[in-house]
Amino acid sequence: MNRFKVVPGSQADFEEVWTTRETHLRGVRGFVTFHLLRGPKREDHTLYSSHSVWRSRADFEAWTQSEAFRRAHRDAGSNRPLYLGHPEFEGFEVIQTVESGAPTQRAKER
Repeated sequence: MNRFKVVPGSQADFEEVWTTRETHLRGVRGFVTFHLLRGPKREDHTLYSSHSVWRSRADFEAWTQSEAFRRAHRDAGSNRPLYLGHPEFEGFEVIQTVESGAPTQRAKER
C-alpha cells in the first residue's frame, strides 16, 4: 500500500484522479483486488492509502516492472501538488485471514 497525505481542499481532486484513471490492473497475473482508502483528517492533511492485494510477492514485484505499471503511473508526477511529500510505500505479507462464514486460516511458515 502507498500512503498519501492530501492537502486540505484537494481531497475531491485527489479522489477524482484515482477513480477516473485506468488502473491497468485487470488481467495482470496475481492481482486480486484494489482499494482506495480515506483515513483520518488532520489539520494539515487527510490521509489516503492505495491498497492492493496480490497472490504473491513475486506477482506484485513483476507488476512493478511491467508496461501495465508504467501506463498506470505515467501521469503521477502531475498530481504532486495534491499531497504533501512523497507517497510512503508499505508492504505486508498475510499472516492470518478471517472471512465471513469461513474458518480462520493461518499462512504457511516460510
